Amino acid sequence: MNDGKKRVIIENVRPQIEGGRFPVKRALGEKVVVTADIFSDGHDTVSARVLFKGPHDKDWKESGLTFLENDLWSGEFKVKDVGTYSYTVEGWVDHFRTWQKDVKKKYDAGQNVNVDLQIGLEYIDRAIKKAGGDDKTNLKDISEEVKGTDPERAVITAVGKSLTELINRYLDLSSASRYQKELLVVVDRKKAVFSAWYERFPRSCAPKPGRHGTFKDCEAILPEIARMGFDVLYLPPIHPIGRTKRKGKNNNPVCVEGDVGSPWAIGAAEGGHKDVLSELGTLDDFRHLVDQAKDYGIDMALDIAFQCSPDHPYVKDHPEWFRWRPDGTVQFAENPPKKYEDIIPINFETDQWQELWAELKSVFLFWIEKGVRIFRVDNPHTKSFGFWEWVIGEIKKDYPDTIFLAEAFTRPKVMYRLAKLGFTQSYTYFTWRNTKWEITEYMRELVQTDVREHMRPNFWTNTPDILPEHLQYGGRPAYMMRLVLAATLSSNYGIYGPAFELFVQEAIEGKEEYLHSEK
Repeated sequence: MNDGKKRVIIENVRPQIEGGRFPVKRALGEKVVVTADIFSDGHDTVSARVLFKGPHDKDWKESGLTFLENDLWSGEFKVKDVGTYSYTVEGWVDHFRTWQKDVKKKYDAGQNVNVDLQIGLEYIDRAIKKAGGDDKTNLKDISEEVKGTDPERAVITAVGKSLTELINRYLDLSSASRYQKELLVVVDRKKAVFSAWYERFPRSCAPKPGRHGTFKDCEAILPEIARMGFDVLYLPPIHPIGRTKRKGKNNNPVCVEGDVGSPWAIGAAEGGHKDVLSELGTLDDFRHLVDQAKDYGIDMALDIAFQCSPDHPYVKDHPEWFRWRPDGTVQFAENPPKKYEDIIPINFETDQWQELWAELKSVFLFWIEKGVRIFRVDNPHTKSFGFWEWVIGEIKKDYPDTIFLAEAFTRPKVMYRLAKLGFTQSYTYFTWRNTKWEITEYMRELVQTDVREHMRPNFWTNTPDILPEHLQYGGRPAYMMRLVLAATLSSNYGIYGPAFELFVQEAIEGKEEYLHSEK
């Protein structure tokens, strides 16, 4: 049964996503502006506040809400810690302020207010009983003034700001109404909002043509990357590459001696997602690269692609995690009529999904222990939504500064869902927005709708998969324009490095794909 003494109604609290199902996002130091419709029956004065607590707080903190118009109230609080904040709204009939309003009206109308002042003294006496120290002394002094023989002075004191502030410290809120939900805010470090990404294949970092690059070669280019203003170095997968059905140059289904294969065909006899390709170096070499990058103010971002080559140890040790065809062969990736026989998708509908989830979580934790705190996740929209919500939440419990970038070039609602589930940043359609109208409308969608509460766009000029048409034919001016647009329209942006710096324009005829792809 409802408490009949709770008279205040609280509706339409914002921000919230899907009725509080998902948290909104903020970065360290930002404000959360909270609005709500708050009202009561009758003509009594209403007061309200927003209650909030951070990841390390046991008790609620409060910040006042201000009446704007038409029962709309607004207030704010600042997030000062990385992690998850809770917030809600509380409103109450403010009998003391109602009394202040009425006694002034009566006095201004020339009415006798002696009895009204006695009512006010009862409010003051109740506060005196709760107060201590200077507050108790000040309240007693004010009480004596209200009891005085000068009605004008008594009224001025009774409706004064000093008394209001003192009374507000000792309110009886037993009949206050509280919004029925505690809403959440996920607070990330500032790099979640402001970052400049530079993508580079480490195997292409060798100073001499024809030699396989190493992690040590990557260290040599760190000063140049830092001078260009990039603070995230993103490496495609660095794991052992499968040999079965290895792709040759230009996606040729047949490879020849010396073809290194696609790094997204993860796994070989030497290991899988927790190992590094020996040609790149060792795990110690990788950790040294991570530490060297930090010296230049650069975070290392690692590609996480939850898929396997036919040679991945998972295929032998956990065949139940994959789909098997009637002829006894494992189902490879395909988008008919295209076949990607060097890659095997993971079956997220396996009956052993709990063991699978735990293992994939351990992949993130492995690289976190090596110093990585940023992950670019490959094709998350082709994996279980439930898994992403769980694993990101689990990782952020212990490592709340971790950043996840969703590489999902797919339908808008799917991209938005991934953002709601916890992905810190998201790839976007910027690559294909060219005219003023297209860019303007897209920016409105991203920053002037509720999308802004959960999706942080990361604008990429190009990727190893995508050579946009305007870069194929626009020459240097197109490259310059797209870089400036990416870096100014979004506070997160990225480039696929050398191909962009060198204005590489050669594409597969009729497609937005690089000819002689570095993949």
